[in-house]
Amino acid sequence: MMNGAPASSGMRAAFSYCVQQVRNYDYPHYLCLLELPPNMRRAAFALRAFNVETSRAMDVASDPKIGLMRLLWWQEAIDKIFSHKSIEHPVAQALTAMVSEHKISKSWLKRSVEARVNDAKREVSDIPETIEELERYAEDTASTILYTTLQAGGVASTAADHAASHIGKASGLLVLLRSLPYHASRGRHCSYIPAQVAEKHGLLTKQGGRREILIDSREGLCDAVFEMASVANTHLLKARELSGTVPAEARAVLLPAVPADVILDTLRRAHFDVFDPGLSRGILGVPPLWFQLKLKWHSWRGKY
Repeated sequence: MMNGAPASSGMRAAFSYCVQQVRNYDYPHYLCLLELPPNMRRAAFALRAFNVETSRAMDVASDPKIGLMRLLWWQEAIDKIFSHKSIEHPVAQALTAMVSEHKISKSWLKRSVEARVNDAKREVSDIPETIEELERYAEDTASTILYTTLQAGGVASTAADHAASHIGKASGLLVLLRSLPYHASRGRHCSYIPAQVAEKHGLLTKQGGRREILIDSREGLCDAVFEMASVANTHLLKARELSGTVPAEARAVLLPAVPADVILDTLRRAHFDVFDPGLSRGILGVPPLWFQLKLKWHSWRGKY
């Protein structure tokens, strides 16, 4: 998968595990990573598998406390990884090898886990006040993975980092929007809609000193989703405005702009109704072949 010194059988197994995790749980980005040059793929898959582990920690746990414990474990694991200590976990082992091979900023990985820990500790009634709060969460979780991938690939470019920031914010916001039905089913009452947006569209209620976001008004919910999707779209546009100054070797790393764009398109076709069953068909609501052709077209043209 990567040029360089041959890896041990244990390390090959760890990286194979990373690839499989990304393929199973983040297929759109799995396809994006296949477009990277061979010398970038191993680090990119390790980072994306780390993102899979931390993003799913709360979802796979039968008890929220167990999910939080998993995230706290990853907080400690990052410290051990940068101390080159052995950890019996394939993703941690892959990250340890990556840190040994590349100059990686520990702060970005720590920030990613800390953002998820803080989110996991949030009560249902702890509703973000503004879209800016969710943008910071997207920056800390999605953008940091892109920053670290660029760094692992030896790409030092302010323009690429700025584009990665915008793409991460767009991707993070859109993932939250697509997950609203899931979180509603888990009793979080669409708590990823900021209070200001919810109140504007008649979704915010106050009972006994507690605030909740209700989704009884489908029209109000669609309007709220449209407002948030518009912010994500603005970030994508800003990222693409920078494309002329982004070095060629960074553009494949920024291909996650493509799945973000696909989510926006499917939301538009569904009139921003996140409960539309079409959003869960194929890959992000489009036929798999169409998604792969769109991704290949961008990759071939050196666009993102």
